[in-house]
Amino acid sequence: MSATEVLITHPQVSRCIPEEELPCKPYCMIRNEGLHSSAGLATAGFRTAKYLTEEWLQNNYAKYYQAFADRDTAENVHNMSKTLIAERERLTQETQATSTKKLGERLQDIFFWKSELKREIEDLLAETELLLQQKRRLEIALDATEIAMFISKDNLQNRERRQGPDLVKDRVEDELLKEVDLIQNVQGVLKRTLDEVNKQIRKNRDAKEVLELDWSDKYEAYKIDVKAGGLNNQSTNIQFHPNSAKFEDNSSTPQTWAEFTHCNIYKAEQERMASINLRALVDNVLLETSQDLRCQYDRVNAAFHQRLEELNDAKAKLEYHLRRTLEQIADQEKNIAHLKQAIKDKEAPLKVVQTRLYERTYRPNVELTRDPAQFSLICEAGEIEESIALLQEKLREAQASLENLENTRMTLEKEIAIKANSIFIDSEKCLKHRERYPTVIRLSGYQ
Repeated sequence: MSATEVLITHPQVSRCIPEEELPCKPYCMIRNEGLHSSAGLATAGFRTAKYLTEEWLQNNYAKYYQAFADRDTAENVHNMSKTLIAERERLTQETQATSTKKLGERLQDIFFWKSELKREIEDLLAETELLLQQKRRLEIALDATEIAMFISKDNLQNRERRQGPDLVKDRVEDELLKEVDLIQNVQGVLKRTLDEVNKQIRKNRDAKEVLELDWSDKYEAYKIDVKAGGLNNQSTNIQFHPNSAKFEDNSSTPQTWAEFTHCNIYKAEQERMASINLRALVDNVLLETSQDLRCQYDRVNAAFHQRLEELNDAKAKLEYHLRRTLEQIADQEKNIAHLKQAIKDKEAPLKVVQTRLYERTYRPNVELTRDPAQFSLICEAGEIEESIALLQEKLREAQASLENLENTRMTLEKEIAIKANSIFIDSEKCLKHRERYPTVIRLSGYQ
């Protein structure tokens, strides 16, 4: 680069050499083309002749201008370097301050979402615990229905032990069968509801796991950014990481980052609301099923009491007829004894009249006459025989009546025993056992 180009292309700066020390006019170079010159292609790059004075002066002026240009350039570079250093120092400090501020803002964002995640995790954990309590209530209620089912089936089996005509399909059996069907339906509803609760608990735990993973990532990111934000130029744990100034391929944008956490929280809130609604459903199911079971329990008990009243009334009437029958049997036995005594009492008069008639058969010859006495004796004998026949007929009727009374007594006693057995089954085997029927509180899932 020539001196003129340096002067033209570079801005004017303060000169190190005063202007009065420089020559006033340029020196025109005179070419040596004489006999002793070295001009020509054959001698290019080689100097065989001495330099001229004008060439010497021109060479000196060229060195002056070159030195001046180099000093001027160096001064310019020095001044620009100072400016650049100051400007870059200021820019670096501002950029570092901006980065520190951005890290602080980022920490605030992370802390906000971390707090939201923590709040949602705690809410979801509390909701899951409440749902677990509802699950335990359903399990208790389901166990209670097993007890109710056992009692109802035991009542039906015990009532199969009724005897004779008392083994009837009455209102009690109808209500017991309805109770068994109702318990089976309630168990189906409780089992389906319990399955729904278990599914919702799994969903709550899955959502909680997603939130915890997100919270854990933000916790780690928060620690990293706190550490990064706390670094400064005087920190001892800083070093060069040449390849760190780049964006990772799997990095997210602030929008997608916020949307990711917001989506996780939204899904968790949806599961929490579904859990709240399911808990309300469980409350309604337990309330309705417990009330239905207890209402049917009351209807069965009412049918039992009505049936016991009927049985006791029938038994009382049978006992009344048994007492009357026993009294009649005693009277009939006395009557038979009287009839037998009356027949026996007729033996002596019959013997007398027959002996008289027999003795009179020995009257001699014409004395064997049909006199009034003979007619009277014959009539007396016939009358006594007729009386005996009538008494014997009546005795047979009395004995037949006594036999019927005895059969009736046996029938009544058997029927009373059947009624007593039915009363014992319904009152002692069934109603006593039904006292262990689960209460509304236990059917509602409480201890």
